[in-house]
This record gives sequence, structure tokens and C-alpha cells, in this order.
Amino acid sequence: MADFLCPSVNFIGRGTVAEVGPRAAMFGTKALIVCDGFLAKLEGGPVAKVKDALTSSGIKFAVYDGVEPNPKDTNVAAGLKVYKAENCDMIVTVGGGSSHDCGKGIGISATHDGDLYENYAGIELLTNELPPIISVNTTAGTASEVTRHCVITNTAKKVKFVIVSWRNLPKVSINDPELMVAKPAGLTAATGMDALTHAVECYVTKDANPATDAVAIHSVKLIGKYLRRAVANGADIEAREGMAYGSLLAGMAFNNAGLGYVHAMAHQLGGLLDMPHGIANAVLLPHVERYNLMVNPEKFADIAVALGENIDGLGKMEAAEKAIDAIVRLSKDVGIPQGLSQLGVKESDIEPMAKLAMQDGNAGTNPRVGKLEDIIQLFKNAM
Repeated sequence: MADFLCPSVNFIGRGTVAEVGPRAAMFGTKALIVCDGFLAKLEGGPVAKVKDALTSSGIKFAVYDGVEPNPKDTNVAAGLKVYKAENCDMIVTVGGGSSHDCGKGIGISATHDGDLYENYAGIELLTNELPPIISVNTTAGTASEVTRHCVITNTAKKVKFVIVSWRNLPKVSINDPELMVAKPAGLTAATGMDALTHAVECYVTKDANPATDAVAIHSVKLIGKYLRRAVANGADIEAREGMAYGSLLAGMAFNNAGLGYVHAMAHQLGGLLDMPHGIANAVLLPHVERYNLMVNPEKFADIAVALGENIDGLGKMEAAEKAIDAIVRLSKDVGIPQGLSQLGVKESDIEPMAKLAMQDGNAGTNPRVGKLEDIIQLFKNAM
């Protein structure tokens, strides 16, 4: 049996941010806007446009702008206070994955008692419906606006945990490429490689199926075509729109097919070192997928072709290895660091992170089943 979950309403394209107001009017009367401090202060930026759209539809709003990268349990608690104090009845998240995940965490906390980590980390442990969530995306990367995943950092334990539930799905997702044009090249590269990691991991995961394969491989093709352009010229609206679709499709795919060791390991880098998630994924991706090659070389050959490689006349494994070459080339071209040691990881960090990675929910769908020593070696290979 396979399932395929995504928000029931998804707007994609230029100018779609205007849809926030009419959709919010269907859900309630007052929204909590969840964002980071930079977007909150950006004149004429995404948050300002969301406010205008809400006002035009007669929706009141309050703002929580304390979201941090790798959103923390403390961010969720602070946002919940604003949600309750302002008597909000819906949530509008504006930003990338950090804002969306924090908003989901606030929604969970508003409707469920107890500590998020102790009570709800895992799969389908939520019992109550969340407040309606509208997710307005500003980066082409995490795809949290269309997934059932809520990723939060436990500040006491310095570990990321994931709450996976269909109840986390936003009611509406909005991907407006006009909100993405001002993003810096470094952020564009990191989030774009995050999207590629989603597409690649879920295409080869052991829970992949024809529905997820179809959207995942097209996502790889779009990212291979448009990411370099989006990094080179942030105002290239065609590239931004192509990346928005690529990220969206990758999210729809991994939301249903799962991920693998790249994400299981990257979560530990985020939890321990607060490393940007897209960077962690990008550095780990070629090493983990080289380890996975033997399981399904035909699918890796598909990835190579989608990324523009010529595999004519090559043997099965040679064609598969072209996918790794293409991933490394794209990563270098967009300026991703090529080793974890450059990012502050120490040899002494590896074994504790590897043990936690083995317990991460994403490890269970990796196509090749490894042992602790395998994960330790993959971390070392990525140093």
C-alpha cells in the first residue's frame, strides 16, 4: 500500500501571494503570522505583502517574528504565547522551512498537551486537529509548506527531532517566485541543494513508488536546469519559478516516499552545530549516494540523465556513477563547501552523531541498510 499526501490547495506562480487573504477568510478572523525578524522588517517584502492580503480580506493578524534557523523548542513556546494572548484562530507561516516548521510546532502546542519531544517525536502520534495553517514559501528548498514533517531542535539535548503526521499538513501552500527574487546567492544555493537532496533521496528510497518517482525525477531535472541560473542571477524570474516547481515536486515526493541517511545525518549536524540544513545535506549527499549506488544503479542512471549527463554506451554501474559526478559538479558550481571539516565538525563529534543518526526516523527508508560503523565512515568520508 502507498499513500500520497499533500495540502488540498496549492498555489504556484507569480502573484499568488494575493491568495492568502481570500483563503484566510475561509478559516477564521485572526491570523498569527510566523516569520523571522529579517522578513518582518523588510519593507515591501513577503511579510508586508501577506499583511496587505490579509487586510484586504478583513482578516486581523498578530506577528511572531522570533523564528531562528533550525527552529528551536523555545521559538515554538514563544510563538504559542503570542497565539494565545492575541486570540488567534489560524496560522500563516512566511519564509522557508524554519518558519513553516515553527508554525506547525505552534499549532501542535496549541492543540496538544505536554512536551513536544517527549510526547510527539515520531510518526502519527498527534491526536487532535491543528489550527488551519497557510504556508507562504519564500525559498525553493525545504518544501515544508507541503509536507507532514515538523522538524524542531530540542535545545536542552541539542538534537533535532521530527514530528510526522498528516495533521501537520498546511491547508494551503503558496509558492510565489516573486517572493524569492531577493534571496542571496548563498541561500539560494543551500536551499536548492536541499531540494535536490529531497528529490534524489526519495527517488531511491525503499518506499518509493510510481507516483513519487514521477514527481521526484522531474524535480531533479528542473533543479539541474535552473539552480545554477538562480544562483548566478537572483532576479531571473524564470529560474526562480523553475526552482519553485522543483522544490514543490521534491516535497510532494519525499512527503510520501521518505528520505534516507543524508537527512538522518544532517539532522545531527543541525542539532549539534546549528549548521544550515541545506549545507549539511549538500555536503553529505554525494557520499551517502555513492554508498547506496549498488542497491539500484538503474535509478541512479536516471538521475544522471536528469542532471544532463550522457550515459550512452556506459555499463550499468558506470552510468550510475555519473549521477554522483553530476551532483558534485553542481554543488561546486553553486559554491557549496566540499567538506564538513570546513564547517567546524570535529572527529570527536562523529560517533555521537552517528549513533543519533541511526535512531533518526529517516534512517529507516534508506535503500541500503547500514550499521553504526557505516554511518561513522560516511561522516568521515564527508570531512
